[in-house]
Amino acid sequence: MTEPAVPIPTAGVAMTALGVALIRVRETGRPDGLYTDPLAEAFLAAARPGFDDDRWSRMETLADQFYEGRTLAVKAVDDSVQEAVDAGCPQIVLLGAGLDTRAFRLPLPPGTLFFEVDLPELFDFKEPVLAAHRARPVCTRRVVAADLAGDWERVLLTQGFRTDLPTAWIDEGVLGYLARPDAYAVAEAVTRLSAPGSRFGIGRFEVDAAAPRYSALRELVMADNASGRPVNGLGPEAETWFATHGWRTTFRAWDDLVAAYGRPATLGGDHAAGKVLAVRE
Repeated sequence: MTEPAVPIPTAGVAMTALGVALIRVRETGRPDGLYTDPLAEAFLAAARPGFDDDRWSRMETLADQFYEGRTLAVKAVDDSVQEAVDAGCPQIVLLGAGLDTRAFRLPLPPGTLFFEVDLPELFDFKEPVLAAHRARPVCTRRVVAADLAGDWERVLLTQGFRTDLPTAWIDEGVLGYLARPDAYAVAEAVTRLSAPGSRFGIGRFEVDAAAPRYSALRELVMADNASGRPVNGLGPEAETWFATHGWRTTFRAWDDLVAAYGRPATLGGDHAAGKVLAVRE
């Protein structure tokens, strides 16, 4: 096997970014694609030498199983970023950025400050791939290499984050990999850092943790994760917490949120599932 040119995230939570990249590649290849992400294929090509055939096949299978819902979620976040910018948020902070490329592929104003927060080992892989493909962001992009269970707030501030500007905070599921106290520590930091008008989208979903695809995901991702953090996230009290800590909250059901995309993947009319939008007062 050829020695990989970059350190590849083959285990732990960081490797979930590759699964999402697989989903974005699949969506990009569709004639009716909801979005395009030409850089996703570059990440997969760089990562493939680090996996044996069995582990790669397992990741592809899981990406297929999660594809319908996850690709709609990618599009929904794309739209929420655009809505936040239109609402007057010149800063975007992506928590658990993974191999996200929104700073490169969305039509953001050049003056937008786009901060990507993730583990140092993730950026050790991501940045060389972007450089090799001469990728250029459409706005000002800043890398925040820090653990969300650690001192990420300080690192974000050293990278030029401004507490006087409204911010769009994006979580595509990373808080679900944090123990509940750590997840709420992130929420407290977000609250401290947020100027009035800042926005935070909070997913509200019931997940059957015993379902085969979730069991397979835990086995693939968490087997080598020495931290052993429980997968707790913010839990069902998130909306109440934000509402009592200076945020105005509104809820939109998932089926309503994605209805305009014209895809059959829904949650079967489960109107309790969807997204809470919190706006800082």
